[in-house]
Amino acid sequence: MDERQLRILRELGELGSVTAVAEALLVTPSAISQQLRLLQRAIPVPLTERQGRRLVLTDAGQALAGAAVEVETALARARRTVDDFVGRPDGEVSVAAFHSAGAAFFPLLLRALVAPGKPVPRLADEDVPAGRLSRLTREYDIVLAHRLDHAPPWPDTVIATTLLREPLDVAMPADHPLAAKRRVTPRDVADEPWITVHDGFPVLAVIEAIAASVGRRLHLAHRINEFTVVAEVVAAGGGIALMPRWTTRPHPALALRPLSGVQSRRHIDALYRPERTARSAVRTVLADLGSAARQIRSREAPAR
Repeated sequence: MDERQLRILRELGELGSVTAVAEALLVTPSAISQQLRLLQRAIPVPLTERQGRRLVLTDAGQALAGAAVEVETALARARRTVDDFVGRPDGEVSVAAFHSAGAAFFPLLLRALVAPGKPVPRLADEDVPAGRLSRLTREYDIVLAHRLDHAPPWPDTVIATTLLREPLDVAMPADHPLAAKRRVTPRDVADEPWITVHDGFPVLAVIEAIAASVGRRLHLAHRINEFTVVAEVVAAGGGIALMPRWTTRPHPALALRPLSGVQSRRHIDALYRPERTARSAVRTVLADLGSAARQIRSREAPAR
């Protein structure tokens, strides 16, 4: 049985005929009769009987019709609860991000949501391989994820809103010989020791593209995912590295140079399941993330 069938039974008890119920519910009498037959199949005792030309409820039908009132009341209360939840502008919204995106976006998001009546953010860091990022949308309302320009798109099970298309520059000590160049090429950097990410993370594909361009493997001296740590290791002479242009803080001892000859740009996307955006609070946070992205993008300065 379902809600519609119970309502039909209830209306039949009040109106007294299939024709009257059909007129009240704006459907055909045959549609009403079909739903009553389906309901009867689920009940082991008769719900209706004929009294002359009228179809009336049996005692069992009257009992079920009475229960239908309670069901409709409970469902109406549940719908109101859902409507309140969906429309509530100050509800909680969970946002997860990998480290460099969290460092850049979280402070701006928190400042945007301080006013009364704004959503309440619940923030988390999640540094996982690219293949697991879309799965996090089960746990969080919004997941900030990254992929390279030429990487496959995200699965169809999630919606992706691109917040930034961020270049990845080559970071080196400020006194490094390559710092005298305005741009560097794969051949310039092929013989340097590299600090790069662990397997499964997007930036590694750029390292592989550099190696393919020069026809030999690069020397991967260190594997570090956190860019703030990478910056310190580069500054200490541990090697060179790819660094995001906008979402990492400038380091006084480093120079960043654009890389020519290979694609070295990443998308920072907001991933979410379609049903999440039914909530007003989630839509507000997505809009504020877009505003934060524009602020981050406006910080671009000439290469140091």
